Amino acid sequence: MYSTKIRILNSELGVLQKQILRSAAVSSTSIKVEDATVPLKSLKDIPGPPSLPIIGPLHNFLPGGMFYNVKGIELNKKMNEMYGPIVRLDSMLGMNLIVALYDAESTAQVFRGENWMPVRPGFPSLEYYRKNYKHRNEESSKPTGLITDHLEPWKEFRSAMNPVLMQPKTIRLYTNAIDQVAQDMISRMKSTRDENNMLRGQFDIEMNLWALESIAVVALGTRLNCFDPNLAEDSPARRLIHRVNDFFNYAEALDYKPSLWKYISTPTLKKAIETYEDLENLTKYFIQKAMEELKKNGGKSNDEKGVLEKLLEINEEFAYIMAADMLFAGVDTTATTMMGTLYLLAKNPDKQQKLREEVMSKSDKKPYMRACIKESMRLMPVISGNFRKTTKDYNILGYHIPKGTYVVSMHHNMSLNEENFPRATEFIPERWIVDKDDPLYHGNAHPFVYAPFGFGVRMCIGRRIAELEVESFLARIVENFKVEWFGPPPKVVQAALNYVRGPFNYVFKDL
Repeated sequence: MYSTKIRILNSELGVLQKQILRSAAVSSTSIKVEDATVPLKSLKDIPGPPSLPIIGPLHNFLPGGMFYNVKGIELNKKMNEMYGPIVRLDSMLGMNLIVALYDAESTAQVFRGENWMPVRPGFPSLEYYRKNYKHRNEESSKPTGLITDHLEPWKEFRSAMNPVLMQPKTIRLYTNAIDQVAQDMISRMKSTRDENNMLRGQFDIEMNLWALESIAVVALGTRLNCFDPNLAEDSPARRLIHRVNDFFNYAEALDYKPSLWKYISTPTLKKAIETYEDLENLTKYFIQKAMEELKKNGGKSNDEKGVLEKLLEINEEFAYIMAADMLFAGVDTTATTMMGTLYLLAKNPDKQQKLREEVMSKSDKKPYMRACIKESMRLMPVISGNFRKTTKDYNILGYHIPKGTYVVSMHHNMSLNEENFPRATEFIPERWIVDKDDPLYHGNAHPFVYAPFGFGVRMCIGRRIAELEVESFLARIVENFKVEWFGPPPKVVQAALNYVRGPFNYVFKDL
């Protein structure tokens, strides 16, 4: 009954919202409709799953609840269908109240309004470690990194990093090194296939090894030798591999599920802090090794200096932090993108062959390659949406969103909406390269529907590195293998990221 009333209310407001409310000014406190003033509704009036004292809406996700066993994109889709373009999810057991936006123009209103020094919640447990635990006996206002800083500290850190990590010619210095990692991974794949042309190891772990080896070339200035079958378990490289994986497991448990760690020091928090500390020390170990190599090799011209060398010249502490952040942000994300792209190409052999022909042509420009990757990130994105914590009040779709509210834009759901992308559930890379008068042309969609790397000043600083890694590896795969898939689609589990889970039914046949 409650849900029915909400759906009726949303449908009655739909026309009014689209025609009038989108034009409401951020600073307004009411909306004028045909000479009548309609007061804004409050945050509590936003429809969403019903809540109970203390546990909030948690009961809706437990056995017997209406969202029990409904997960990921299906959960987001169901809430959108039940409650409309704006949904409130009340706080529960340490998690903040969240307002979810399924409307692109509303997303634009918030993201453009927050684009000077946006607050983007990410990993609260890591933020606690860097800002509180490490400095528990001292006062510190030093920047702690792009993942954990906000406002002025974040701006200071980002301003120092941009000239290095956003410079195309600096990233191009890694073209050969990244490609060598890709070729080494191809050799590993060929040597570890079974009689059915499937990799013997767990596919997600294999992709993580490739991604870690690739990002380490940039972040640490060295190869970790992740592909070495004789790499000792107690070696720094192997420990780093394990710790990066542990990081995401603890982040999922502490930051993306109900938890009491913000109120009491839980056993999981203590283990997470040990992981964060060990990962930080391992990062320093590899950077110090790289610094020794840089001294041995003598000075280079500015055009020949890589990312780590340039970061060390700016600020040694910043270099340590940025290297760790690149490891946090550049392993699972890149690996997941590759797994999704390979699955979609395997299920669409005609698209795979078209890509192969482009790669084999050896042309410097690869528009279809980029189109395939963009389409993969639309259908199987690494994250379902982007977060902001508002720094001022907003009027969104007739509701007053106060300062300090956590808002998430549901880009994945909007990307799968037929109103935004015709044949939305199909893998059609051509939509990214067709002429503007083609009905499939991606530019017909609202620009805030699709944002795999975020928006504005908080756009992913590692975008160019990630694109180079994926393009290099994908090119090597399609020129060596015909990729196939059998059985049902892979499971995608929504947690800290949208993880692709097994069974991994990829088949790699020699061409």
